[in-house]
Parts: sequence; C-alpha cells; structure tokens
Amino acid sequence: MKSARAGNGHLRDFTTDPRVLVIAAIAVVVATAGLFAGIVLLKLIRLATNVAYSGQFTLAELRLEDTPLGYAAVIVPVIGALIIGLMARFGSEKIRGHGIPEAIEAILLGRSRLDAKVAVLKPLSSAISIGSGGPFGAEGPIIMTGGAIGSLIAQMLPVSDNERKTLLVAGAAAGMTTVFGTPIAAIMLAVELLLFEWTPRSFIPVAVAAIVAEVERTLLHLPGPIFPFSGSMEASIAGLGGWVLVGIASGLLSGLLTQMVYACEDAFQKLPIHWMWWPMIGGLVVGIGGLIEPQALGVGYDNIANMLDGRVLAAAALTLLVVKAIIWSVALGSGTSGGVLAPLLIMGGAMGAVLAGILPEATPGFWPLLAMAATMGGTMRAPLTATFFAVELTGNTHMLVPLIAACATAHAVTVLLMKRSILTEKVARRGHHLVREYRVDPFALTRVGEVMTTKVESVPATMTLHGAAAFLTAPDTRHPSFPVTDEDGHVLGLIDPPAILRWRRAGKHRKTTLGELLTGSKVTLAYPDEYLEGLSDKLLLANVSHLPVVSREDARLVGYIGWKDLMRVRSKKQAEERDRSALLSFGAKRKTQQSIGDPV
Repeated sequence: MKSARAGNGHLRDFTTDPRVLVIAAIAVVVATAGLFAGIVLLKLIRLATNVAYSGQFTLAELRLEDTPLGYAAVIVPVIGALIIGLMARFGSEKIRGHGIPEAIEAILLGRSRLDAKVAVLKPLSSAISIGSGGPFGAEGPIIMTGGAIGSLIAQMLPVSDNERKTLLVAGAAAGMTTVFGTPIAAIMLAVELLLFEWTPRSFIPVAVAAIVAEVERTLLHLPGPIFPFSGSMEASIAGLGGWVLVGIASGLLSGLLTQMVYACEDAFQKLPIHWMWWPMIGGLVVGIGGLIEPQALGVGYDNIANMLDGRVLAAAALTLLVVKAIIWSVALGSGTSGGVLAPLLIMGGAMGAVLAGILPEATPGFWPLLAMAATMGGTMRAPLTATFFAVELTGNTHMLVPLIAACATAHAVTVLLMKRSILTEKVARRGHHLVREYRVDPFALTRVGEVMTTKVESVPATMTLHGAAAFLTAPDTRHPSFPVTDEDGHVLGLIDPPAILRWRRAGKHRKTTLGELLTGSKVTLAYPDEYLEGLSDKLLLANVSHLPVVSREDARLVGYIGWKDLMRVRSKKQAEERDRSALLSFGAKRKTQQSIGDPV
C-alpha cells in the first residue's frame, strides 16, 4: 500500500500550479484595458446617435425620439448599415454579427487569437450600427472587443494556448462588467459559455479581471445597479406556477427568436448580391420599424427601466415586442454589427408585461424582470448567468429563487426543443460541432486494474528469434504483441512482428534468445493502481498499442492493457447513461437492460 500511495502521490483535485498567479496579474492589465475600451464604445454610441438623429456633435444625452428628421429618419439606419458593410468588406469580416460566436470560434478553433483590426473596427462598427438606430445592445461588441484586447496582450507574451484563452475571456468578462456592472454574471458567462472548462487555472484570472473592472468602474462613478428594483413576491404554490409559466413562455419565445434570426440569415444568403449590401436591406427594415415604434430603436435601456417601474401597458408592450423582434432578427440576419443581450431583455420584458394581467398578483415590474432573465437564459443557454445578471442589474437578491425557477424552466424548454442556441448555431453552420456539457473524464476515475486483461499470454526470455517469428505468424496466435518475461515473471520487453523484422534486418542470429535481444532495452510499464488518464499518455509517448501491467510490490507481470480496453471504458460510461434498471425491488424480480459487453 505504501508504494501505491507513492505512485499516486502526484494526484490532486486540480492540476493548477503557481503559474495561475502570473496569468491573474496579467488579467489585471487586461481588465483595465477592457474597461476603458468599453467606456470609449459607450461614448461612441452616444456620439453616433446624436450625430445621426440630431446633427449635433455632442456627448449629451439627447432623446432619439426628439429627432427633427421626421419620416426622413427611415434613411438613417440604411446609411449606417452601408458604412458597416464597407467596413466589413474592406476591413475585417469578423466584425459582422453580435460578437460572441466569433469569440467562441476563436477560442475553440483559432488558438484564441484575435487581430488588432477586430479590436478597433468592432467597437467602431457597433457604435455606428447602434447609433444609427440598430436595435442592438453594446454588450456583445464590448465582449468581443475586450476579448480581442486580452488576446492581443497575450499574443505579445510567452503563454500557452490555454493561458491565451483565459486572457481572452478575462477581457470579455471585463467588457461585460463595464457595461452593466455585473461582475458575477460576467464570471458565470465565462464559465457557462466561453471557457469550455471548469478549472482554477482559468476561473481565477477571469474572476480577477471581472472584479478589477467592477472596482475601477466604481472609482469612475459609473452607475450600479443600473436598473434598481425593490419588488418581490411571496413564495407560494400559485407563485411557483407563475414562475414556471413565465419560464415556459420565455423558452418558447427564445426558440422563436432564434428561428427568426437564422431564417432571415438564410433568406439573405439566397440574394443575388454581395453580402456587403445586405445590412442596407436590414437597415431599411429597421428604419420602417422605427416609424411604427420609435422605442424599438437603439439599445433601449429606457424600455427596461420603464418596464421594471410598471409604466408599460400591455398593448404598448405587445407592439414593442413585435416590432423589436422583427427589426432585430432581420438586422442581425443581415450581418450587421450589434449585441443580443439588451434586445433579449427588452423583448422578454415586453412579453412579461403582456402576461402580467393573467399571472398571480405581484409587485409592478416583477413579471417583466422574470421574463427578461428567463428569455436571456433560454436563448443563450446560460441560466446561471441570466439569474445573477438580473440580480446584479437590479440589486435585488430577494429575486434569486423566482429567477432561477424561471431561468431553469426556460433552459429546459430550449434544450429539449432546439439542438443549438442562437450563439452556437452560427459556429455549427460553419461546420464545427460544439458540446457544452462538462463532465468528469472517465479516464480520470478508472484505474488500470479495473479494465486490464488478467489472463496474460507471455513468452519466455529463453525463446529464440526464430521461435518468436514462428510463434507470431502461427494461425492460432490471437494477439499482435506479447510481453517477454524471465523466470521470475519480470517483464523484459515486448515483441511484435515489426520488432522481429528489425532484428532480422540487423543481422541477429536466428538462435539468439529474446532475453539477449532485449538486454538493456527500456520498457514502458503500467501499474494496476494508476489511472487511465496517465496511461493514455504512456501509450502515446511509447508509440505502442499495448502495455504490460506489473505489480508495484515485486514488479511481476499481472496484466496487459491496450487501446481497446480504453474504448471499453467509454462504452461503459455510455451504458451508465443509457441503460435503466431498478436497484430496489419489492416482491417482483428486477429486469435490467443488458449492456454492451455484458456476458450472455
């Protein structure tokens, strides 16, 4: 037992080492850069809005509805879309869309590398898009911009691909924190959507970046929470029913919105014109929608505040929901630049305001807030992010239980109804399959002794080279390789047809024994108590398909393991999820479904 513990002494809960402190220190710099990039983008959006709709080069808060343009305002989104199309074609095509799918693609497929063009053109194009009336939020572009800054800083330093990914996501988290003052939600977004892992090596630097960004935005007197809300609802059976109903409705709305966006994208793909001109068509639809409902244009944060205050009537909310959904899906499908988070909040909140009349009585704004979070969580498939996001936006921790109930319900609806989310569908359409389920690796839980072959066929060290060649080529020989053992059962090496051929070509005499041929050779061994996670590395480094397993106590051969044994572990894991059986029975015999590989 003592030697077994020594052999597994390197095993720990986590593989993180002190290097994480270096990356966390770099994340502080990334957070500061991301914060200022986010502030610049927010200023650019306000400036672009004032120039486009009021003709004033100012950062003052002018109301978009007070534009003197009248019906001519319908042209403003078209002009903005033309500029974005030109920037995308002659600058970088990566500025198209809402940013998060591009960040995911860079993380999974591009070694977390984003170029400087994206860091400059993405916020600029987004400011023009939103400032010219685009029905988008600033969070997606800022997440993309913060990620690009993190990636650029990482590319200037000697870091690994995983560390570069962590810094990219740290910049994205800092960007989201800058806009909304929601560091916990930003961290959760990283965990649920961007990191594709749950490890301290990535979580700690991302948390550092989000916290630093929050502290710095507080020192700069940026508001937080930006949508204060003190309402609540007593827990009850009727209330729980309402929470679940809102979750179901939000899940269905999430599916509808996702389908609308990609239906529009498919329609644009069929047009016989270059994609550079598509945003102009989307801009025209946005302009017409703005004439019908001006509140549907721009980031629309006023809409969120009004719904939380209970100042939006059901009829007005329904109009806002329909117009916003149409112009948002068409504009996003056309490939213009803008985010999805704020529009989801507005459309979800509008649905909540419409449904409030048939739901149990609650504080004004309660149902819109619940529907906002659930629609966001269902559409992005990030229920924890949506829950904490709503709490941090409002500063209301009393909403946690209703929020998680609605968000979990919406998440269940979308997971069961749709294969992909609005964020991953774009990546999938480019031919890349994503899996967003994080599980413990079965190789990390299974020991060699649990899957090895215990009845081992070996050959003696006294066998000659000629005898080994005859043995391996005999019709009744069932394996391609065999361990060679001495009289004490110690493994001297492995033989297989290529080894025999090498020795014959090297001129070794046919009567030379295997013991003599293997003298001084290095043997890679496995042990019964080691985990398959390490064994797979041994097989790869030794460039073999099988390894002899020996006891740690006396180094005697006790088993044999190969790649087929590893595959059986995966089959067993799948059987655990697929096969169903009752473990307790009372009177009747239990019947279990037979698993693959079980003896008949």
